[in-house]
Amino acid sequence: MSTHSDIRNNWTLAQVNALFDMPFNDLMFQAQTVHRQHFNPNEVQVSTLLSIKTGACPEDCKYCSQSARYSTDVDKEKLMEVEKVLEAAKKAKAQGSTRFCMGAGWRNPKNRDMPHIVSMVKGVRELGMETCMTLGMLSKEQADTLQEAGLDYYNHNLDTSPEHYNQIITTRTYQDRLDTLDNVRNSGMKVCSGGIVGLGENAVDRASLLMQLANLEKHPDSVPINMLVKIEGTPLADVDDLDHFDFIRCIAVARIMMPKSHVRLSAGREAMNEQMQAMCFMAGANSIFYGCKLLTTGNPEADSDMALFKKLGINTERVQASTEAEQAQQEMDIHTAIVDQKNKDLFYNAG
Repeated sequence: MSTHSDIRNNWTLAQVNALFDMPFNDLMFQAQTVHRQHFNPNEVQVSTLLSIKTGACPEDCKYCSQSARYSTDVDKEKLMEVEKVLEAAKKAKAQGSTRFCMGAGWRNPKNRDMPHIVSMVKGVRELGMETCMTLGMLSKEQADTLQEAGLDYYNHNLDTSPEHYNQIITTRTYQDRLDTLDNVRNSGMKVCSGGIVGLGENAVDRASLLMQLANLEKHPDSVPINMLVKIEGTPLADVDDLDHFDFIRCIAVARIMMPKSHVRLSAGREAMNEQMQAMCFMAGANSIFYGCKLLTTGNPEADSDMALFKKLGINTERVQASTEAEQAQQEMDIHTAIVDQKNKDLFYNAG
């Protein structure tokens, strides 16, 4: 069994299927070995995701509560004010997040929205956090504008395999998604792209999705692997659950195929017990979303994540500081903010 982790962009479906078919212990060992070649195995990057514009999306993604085509309990909300977004970012930083991700339920951003988006990016950057956005499809000009504003990452998932895609989405093509990734990469921003498993796809579809990601011109810098969160009112509300071992295999294969990418244990964590999450970290996941909500779906509370990290001896990855003094100040700022928040929670306004 080889554990050599050369960067490859020429995977075949047969090779990916062979990884999925490995005995579970052998697969986990290979994934962990590859992971240790490129990352601290006891460090996890922590991001917070905020919905800056919710609902009324014209797309027909069958998993999504924000689609205007389905009857869900998601309220329609306009684009948030810049000040409120920055308040949320400050709170996320106080809780230990190093990257602030902002998502909007759009097919694509309109030109009238871009000045507000740019202000959000600049404001979050001034807090000393990494920035990420997911706004739908981007033109070349829009990608360039976001890059010039200082946006670090842009998320645009492929969602599933090309073969299964039309069963899930019909309002944009697979090529549309690839074109947006090209625009993001060519602008100089980092690419965040992964997919969702548990959409009723088969095992070959999961292999095909990872092959598409690993065979991109450059591997995504961040690869979120989402487990479907079934939402009442969407067409996939009653789809069969994905076996948890199949999900862990996806994490492990993603780690082997994209050895230098952060693999994010993303949506669906609320349904995972501590043992399953620990297995995902062992399989090579080294990034999570942190906080109580992911756009419109639940996520474990920040305190429970910190408790799990303590049990596992995991530390949170920090934004790289240019000097030791800056790094020490970052640690002190976070510690002070956490203490202040805890003290604040002990009291209420009797007036």
